[in-house]
Amino acid sequence: MTALHTSFLLAYHGCSEDIGRRLLNGEAQPIRSEKDYDWLGPGFYVWESDRDRAQEWADQKTARDSQFKPFVLGVILDLGNCLDLTNRQDLPILQEAYDGLKKTLNKKGIPMPTNQDLKLDKNKDKLLRNLDCAVIRYLHDSLDSKKPQKFFYDTVRGLFQEGGELYPGSAFREKTHSQIAIRNFDCIKGFFLPLDEEADAGV
Repeated sequence: MTALHTSFLLAYHGCSEDIGRRLLNGEAQPIRSEKDYDWLGPGFYVWESDRDRAQEWADQKTARDSQFKPFVLGVILDLGNCLDLTNRQDLPILQEAYDGLKKTLNKKGIPMPTNQDLKLDKNKDKLLRNLDCAVIRYLHDSLDSKKPQKFFYDTVRGLFQEGGELYPGSAFREKTHSQIAIRNFDCIKGFFLPLDEEADAGV
């Protein structure tokens, strides 16, 4: 049985300034990421209570695209019916989905996808999470058809250790974060500018 969350939380989305301001002004809708290596499967991704990590992600995009102007958008979110992978109760659900996916692919003679490292990632964090994404997609496909509404799970939440050691010998990592993939956009109750963004904009 999964946990049902009803409390609101604040999260942050890293994006381009154009997209961020259009979302803020109600001129655009969130876009669901559908990449095969998404860590939490398909969804609109936000960083839970971590504006700095969202800014860091957006800044990294600038390094790859000089035309990209980094921006951080605040998100007011109700988790709704959440597959909460920070919760011991929900982890066995994902284990069962893995078993189901493996049986399905074995019957078809298709190899299981794997999580892989990027060549330039010195920390070997398996940044391409094809296996995890496939398992979560399989779970969604198995459950969504059983509910009258479009989504069984509105959101998926995960805690990730990422980056180098915080200090020599540490078990803490530099980029540890909690991330949420939002499937049901009705869970988004509003967008806002973080305080320092409001100051920069003269709000």
